[in-house]
Amino acid sequence: MPYDLGATARLTADCRDPGGTLVTAASATVTVTLPDGTTASPAAEETATTGRYQADHITTVAGRHTVRWVFTGPAHAATDSIDVRDEAPPTLLSLQDAKDLLKKQDPGDDPLIRFWLEATTCAVEYFVGPVIVRTVVEDHQVGTVNSLALRKTPALALESVVSLRAGGHGYDTAGLHLDPVTGAVTRTDGGQFVGPLQVTYRAGRPVITANLLGAAQLILQHLWRTLAGPGRPQRGTSDYDVSEPIPGLGYAIPNRAIQLMNPDDQGPGMA
Repeated sequence: MPYDLGATARLTADCRDPGGTLVTAASATVTVTLPDGTTASPAAEETATTGRYQADHITTVAGRHTVRWVFTGPAHAATDSIDVRDEAPPTLLSLQDAKDLLKKQDPGDDPLIRFWLEATTCAVEYFVGPVIVRTVVEDHQVGTVNSLALRKTPALALESVVSLRAGGHGYDTAGLHLDPVTGAVTRTDGGQFVGPLQVTYRAGRPVITANLLGAAQLILQHLWRTLAGPGRPQRGTSDYDVSEPIPGLGYAIPNRAIQLMNPDDQGPGMA
């Protein structure tokens, strides 16, 4: 399961001889390659179990990390990976609300519940666009145009519109009009934009409506049920049935959740 940004990730690996037996190595090193390309080398030490090593890495960057262990005497190596969440990962439901919904109060279930909460949020936003408010940065490869169409809606507020050309200028957001529903940005003085441009804006829903919260609950329960199920969800008449696979999501979204999202549906892949 992903680690929270700033948490300590305990890394482990076994050193084995060519015959597969756990043995103490003459040396053990571990290199963590961060998403930004930098590396860290936390101290590796053998545990109370012969041939089993561990190292503690304090996470500083969100994203996928590659972990590489190298042993000598005997020569052995192992490669693994860990994931680190953003500082504030977007979720439609709180952890406690999700635990109450799933009737899972054991803290040991929390990492898995949080994982599926994030997956559920991605599924809802796939249909209706951003729900959790966040800052979006977009490049628009345009020439001279009368308006821009932001890709994430609902769009709440423009933060900046700047030229990507050397010596290019920015546009005062006070002189720009934003249509939050369509994402259209126009100049109030009737002038044109000269691109290419980089636009920074806020998108999402300050108030999350009951239909989207209800859809999130159904999707979360559906995904949690499939963890113990025999495979692909079965067709039938329950709220968790899936009539047809959805391009890009397969059988992840039950019918009732899709119906609840219909009033806000922007088409698949709009998040």
